[in-house]
Formats: sequence, structure tokens, C-alpha cells
Amino acid sequence: MLDLMKIAKTEAKGGDLKSLLNTFYSETEIRPQGYPDAMVWKGGRHCGTVNPICHSLTDAYALLGTIAAADILNLPFYAVPMWSQIRHDTKLEALSWFGNMQNTSIKWSTAGDAYVNDTNGNRVVVMGKSGNAPLRTQAGVYCNVRPYGPITVVRCMPCLPYSQDKSKFTVNNQTGIVHTEMNTPGIQMAHACRLFLKMVNDTGKLGRVAFKPTQAMEDGINAGLLIWLLEGTKFKIGRKWAVNAYQEHKENVDKIISLLPKNFKSGMENWSGKIEQHIADTNYGLLIWDLIENQECIILATDLDGDRLTDLLADISDPLRAFGQKVLNHVNSDITIDNAWKSMGFSTGNGRDMTSVMYRMEGPPIHEQTLGSADAMLLRLLDGDETVNGTKKPYDPRIHFVLIRDAYIDANPGNIELENWLNDILEKFDGIYSKDRPGFIEGYKKLKESITAW
Repeated sequence: MLDLMKIAKTEAKGGDLKSLLNTFYSETEIRPQGYPDAMVWKGGRHCGTVNPICHSLTDAYALLGTIAAADILNLPFYAVPMWSQIRHDTKLEALSWFGNMQNTSIKWSTAGDAYVNDTNGNRVVVMGKSGNAPLRTQAGVYCNVRPYGPITVVRCMPCLPYSQDKSKFTVNNQTGIVHTEMNTPGIQMAHACRLFLKMVNDTGKLGRVAFKPTQAMEDGINAGLLIWLLEGTKFKIGRKWAVNAYQEHKENVDKIISLLPKNFKSGMENWSGKIEQHIADTNYGLLIWDLIENQECIILATDLDGDRLTDLLADISDPLRAFGQKVLNHVNSDITIDNAWKSMGFSTGNGRDMTSVMYRMEGPPIHEQTLGSADAMLLRLLDGDETVNGTKKPYDPRIHFVLIRDAYIDANPGNIELENWLNDILEKFDGIYSKDRPGFIEGYKKLKESITAW
């Protein structure tokens, strides 16, 4: 058994976490591309039949829950230190270590308001805050795919469609950067458009595009790229933008096209499906109907609107259920909305279970998750009153096992033995956590006893 409390206390007090973890994990010769001096640990059983994934060791329960789950499962993995102090000490280079590992990876959103020690021993806010933006840039992330119930959002990054000032609008010949007051990387946008179309083709789901080509100069370019990609395919377009953005912005769109691989559209001539072209936020209300009708669809959005869109998806299910309960109460029904919700086939929770996958232009994807209240929950554990006199539930580490399952299946396509074993692990987990949730340390011990490690 690991001494999880010792790890938690060491991190919370700003202690020597690196030395402590060195006693659990061994060093490895594996290094991220371009960073020969990076720190990479090796853990679990490297059996040769399972491709390892890479964990980011960040903060609070993201750190503790990952260490506990990795120990329980004993699957082969690499781990890169990325907690707030080491991000600060390495001047954010630790982000590049993780972002350039050539493995399917798991990244937890980190504490953006953490205090760390500077070189003089003073307490300062961590450099780069959460580090999410520089990590995505350094890892070559071009979009983030977020599935939630029947809706999947393909969110291009960074792609901030803001500007309406044509006089400040150019596309750089060398980089393909669409420049106004903001910077939108046109090459990444082309990759996101192609991924979106591939997902519509592969799944048969409805494709909705959420751009603002008539309002934002960058989105005129983005729409032009999409229309260029649609040319020569078998996609059917339902709702159409009033203007052909490729013809309108042809000179600038062609600058980006010239920077793409020559075979970028290879094979797309046989792709098919239905695409609806929307004016971004003016049509977001449609998604509520998609949720209500369980209409499976894939949305392509840029970062600014994609962020608002996923916030909408995360927030909407609770009010829908609350209204449903009001209707049931009004007709004097003894049915609860939670039971009705599940029996009607709805699967959305309250947003905290919304995972995402970040796609890189080179290398396998990064599975991502946010733990919004992890810091506060860990403090309760450290204070010795995890439930605050019975008013709070202990931390639920299920998301760690779900995310680990997804990443290993992604990294090991066709490995049915591994997939069945991981599914069995989740069943055993739910058997322990489904009724009265145990405390975090107690739950760790129960899982260690009931799960046969890989």
C-alpha cells in the first residue's frame, strides 16, 4: 500500500515531492522529442503486450487520484511531473516535456491560482497560471473533442473569431496565421475541419458548423477552408451560409492551402453525410432541441464560441431535470425525474463528467479532464474531516478509472483482453462506490484488495 497521506501532505506543504516520487517510480530512457534532459518516470508492469500511456502528475486530487489508480491497476505507464511548483521552477518547460511525449496521454487541468516558492523562498502565484494555453501551443494541439450525451463538439484551438476590422486583416504567407487583433492558426483550423468531416462520415451523425463568417473576419477564412474541403466530396449541405466564403476570401484561403500537405484531401472524395451551416451563437438554441430529442450530432466550433457551447451543454441538463421535476410534482406524480431521465434514455449528468480529447498535429491524442473542486476537497482530507461533519461526500475517484480506461483502449486498439479487464475493473469499482461512498484512503484500500492488478 502507498502512503497516500504522506504524498498529499508533501505536496500541500511545498515539500520535496520529486524525491518522494523517485522512491515509487524508476527513471526511464524514454524522452519527449527535443527535450533530452526532461524528467520522465516509469511505473506499472511493462509486459510488452500493452502500449503504455503517459500521465501528467499535476495538483491536488489530480495528482493523488492518478497515483492511487495507477498503483491499483499496475498497467505500464510513463509519468511527467507537472504540478504547480515544478511548472514554476522549470519556467513552464515541464509543459513541453509532457506535450511532446509520443504516447497517448492523460492531462488533468491544473491549479491556476496556486501559490509556489520563488528562488528567494517567497510565496508567489505560479508562472503561467494553469499553463493550459502554453501546453496546447507547445504540444501542437489543434482541437479538443468533447462528447456529451448525443452531442460531440469539435473545438478548434486557439481560433478566436473576434475581429470585424478589415484594415487590420492579413494572412501570413509563411505561417498561415490569420492576423487581426487576434491570431487564428489557419493550418490547425484546416486539420479541425477535416477531423470534423471525418467524424461525420465515420459515424453517420448530423454535422453542425458553428461559425460567424458574416460577422468575424477570421471565421470568413475558417468557413472558406471548410467549403474548400467540402468541394469534391459527397456531403449534402442543408442550411447554407448566404455567401460562399471560399470565393469571398479565396486569395487568403489559398495561402493556407499552399502550406498544407499535398495529399491533405486524399480519400475525401468518398466521404458523405449531412452538414448544416449555422451562424454560431444565434443558432445555439438548436442544441437544446438536439438534447431533448436525443438527436446525435457533431458540432464544429472555434475556441471562443466552442467554450461557451460546451458551457451550455454542461449547464443545461440540471435545469431541464429541475423543470421536469416541477411538471411531475404539478401532476402529483410519485415518479422522480432522476428515474424518469434514465428510463427515457438520457445520459447527460451535470457537466462534471464531460471529458475531452485533445488532438495534436503530430503524435497521438491527449485525454483531458478538469477537477473543479479538487483543491478544496483535498484540504478537507488533510484537515482530518473529509465529510465536514457528514455534510459532504468523500472524493469520488471514478473519473480517474474512466479516463485511464479510455486512454488505454485508445492506445491499444483491438486488444480485447485489455478492454474486457478494464470494463471488469469499472464494475468492481462501482460495486464498492455505488452505495455509501467510502473515504478516499479507505476506498483505496478496498480497491487494492478487490482488484487483481495487471
